[in-house]
Amino acid sequence: MTTATPVVRKPVAWRRVALHVGCLAALLVMLYPLAWLLATSLKPADEVIASLNLLPSSLEWSNYSTALEGVEDVSVWRLLGNSLFIAGGAVIGNVLSCSLAAYAFARLRFRFRGPLFAFMIATIMLPHHAVLIPQYIIFNQLGMVNTYWPLILPKFLATEAFFVFLIVQFMRGLPRELEEAARIDGCGPFRSFFLVILPLTRPALITTAIFTFIWTWNDFFTQLIYLFSPENFTLTLALRQFVDASSQSAFGPMFAMSVIALLPIVLFFLAFQRFLVEGMANSGVKG
Repeated sequence: MTTATPVVRKPVAWRRVALHVGCLAALLVMLYPLAWLLATSLKPADEVIASLNLLPSSLEWSNYSTALEGVEDVSVWRLLGNSLFIAGGAVIGNVLSCSLAAYAFARLRFRFRGPLFAFMIATIMLPHHAVLIPQYIIFNQLGMVNTYWPLILPKFLATEAFFVFLIVQFMRGLPRELEEAARIDGCGPFRSFFLVILPLTRPALITTAIFTFIWTWNDFFTQLIYLFSPENFTLTLALRQFVDASSQSAFGPMFAMSVIALLPIVLFFLAFQRFLVEGMANSGVKG
């Protein structure tokens, strides 16, 4: 006669439950400003400041129609095109120039490579405002103020040391046998870079492109310094002008334009987030 073995219940993993609850609470805290922005963009003007409720009492879709009209006779589509042009040019410039500089530091041998690389890394600690005035004087003497050149041209000169360092760390992990095989087949440094190294560096390049796009899109101060004609404004500058140009505080349309300005960043991030995680995991920027 056999006796039934008692069923042993596994203890509840309270630590795991607490971890999940804490993560969900942190997620709600981080998403609340976004939810507040979306809700406020649909609120009537008298509820934006007076009411503390998250949800509006009535949906004010006219906020978006007012935002789409733009500022100072410049449509929001022109502002959006200006922002995309500047961000796209910055992405192309950073990816091309920083990858070339990283290839030189990671794979080539030349005199003073170590000190030059250390000097480049030291520029990361240099505040942007310290070089803003000299740069403005140079671009002003070249007649490039109130154009997009000051916002795009420095990106083609490998001025972003962080991205150079990021790509260098990735390239150092690539086997040198690939370049040696390409050299045997008759490839010089440039052909080895474009045909062998560059395709293998795609995760780091996409990481550079994502951060460059987001930082350039959200850059308000530099655009404020160099752009002062309404037809050259970006969405970031238009938000300030939208409030200044109104005789009253039109918070509803301002938040509606903020939502419009936020959409390209969200879509760009969602499209390339898989490559972002892969690039950060394989480039040596980890604990």
